[in-house]
Amino acid sequence: MVLFRREKYLKRIRGFYHSADIIKVITGVRRCGKSSLMQMIADELRSEGIPESNIVYLNLDLRAFRKLKTADQLEEEIDKRVNAQGLNYVFIDEIQNVNGFEEVINAFREEGNCSIFITGSNSYLLSGELVTKLTGRYIEFEMYTLTFDEYEQMKAFYHMDIDPNPLSELQRFILEGGFPRAILLPDLADKRSYTQSVTEEIFEKDIRRRVKIRNKESFETIRNYIVNNFGATTSLNNLYKDLNKNGHGVSRQTIGRYIKALVDAKVLYECERFDMKSRKSLLGEKKYYVADLSVYFSVNTDNRIQYGPVLENIVYFYAKSLGNAVSVGKIGKLECDFIIRNSGLDYAYAQVAYTIALSKETEDREYRPLESIKDNYPKYVMTTDYLLQQRNGIRHVNLIDFIRTEQAF
Repeated sequence: MVLFRREKYLKRIRGFYHSADIIKVITGVRRCGKSSLMQMIADELRSEGIPESNIVYLNLDLRAFRKLKTADQLEEEIDKRVNAQGLNYVFIDEIQNVNGFEEVINAFREEGNCSIFITGSNSYLLSGELVTKLTGRYIEFEMYTLTFDEYEQMKAFYHMDIDPNPLSELQRFILEGGFPRAILLPDLADKRSYTQSVTEEIFEKDIRRRVKIRNKESFETIRNYIVNNFGATTSLNNLYKDLNKNGHGVSRQTIGRYIKALVDAKVLYECERFDMKSRKSLLGEKKYYVADLSVYFSVNTDNRIQYGPVLENIVYFYAKSLGNAVSVGKIGKLECDFIIRNSGLDYAYAQVAYTIALSKETEDREYRPLESIKDNYPKYVMTTDYLLQQRNGIRHVNLIDFIRTEQAF
């Protein structure tokens, strides 16, 4: 099967294809497309004329490598495949399955005849030994499930129907989610079954096997609370009070540990709140966004859409997929949905809402935080409205068109 190309990630990695001194680490939630991305890189290398004998590809999730668990076994497996002539391109998928892999890949990197690419589905990959031994010697490329622009591009690539009504198409994306494999399944029930199995796999492989969960019921309560309240400001103290009031006797430390496990498994993404007057991060209160909207529907039984947080989630991951850093801005008593910083350290500000056409009060609520920011960086009000207006230099944009046309902030 010909793969749909995830160009927004490929273009960030291309400059490092032949860098033997830097390990390329591709991270992201399970089933977001990391393995396919590595296959795309390998295909591009073949098209450049790199011989097959210099491409080493190990997918450690395959049955053939089921017993490959130790550093010595990994070293032996790579050793018997590398070519003594020329630069080798070594791809290792789900490398966290091997204990002590860090020393092995560092040794091959030191020898200088291997350009190494590795993937992993959780933040444990970039903790401990990898950080201490390889600081400055690796670069991380974080990958996400399909954003709305990629969702439509992938459907077009595989000659699938795209709803001519943009709002209907957006609703389909919200309900189906962006796991690439789910796009190819025929109906919503099949897609839901698939994404539910992915969610269960994440909880089993990336959380329960790595984190001691003494009370499964409490963990699931915390997980469901955070997932159901994605996009809302969350205080650990308030969560602690709510849980204990409802009979879940869990400590603040345990709650924090369980939330960290969900973030480390890349089910949730933590969005820091930033005080724009003091220029400091605000402690205690954060927002969380779900790695894919299908994760929300996998733990809920109805299809009702809360458009406020859902559209924020879509914009958040679109901004992240372009390589931006994203935080929430607090300006006195007002809050700006997103402060977006690109790799050139330029900023943009965005407010996200379903519509501002209902009333002057709604319009004022979205514009006021942006109007209180006194610098000259771009400011956006992003809605699903097609009747647009400008106010005080702030751009009102249709977020569907903005994402479809892959505009930068």
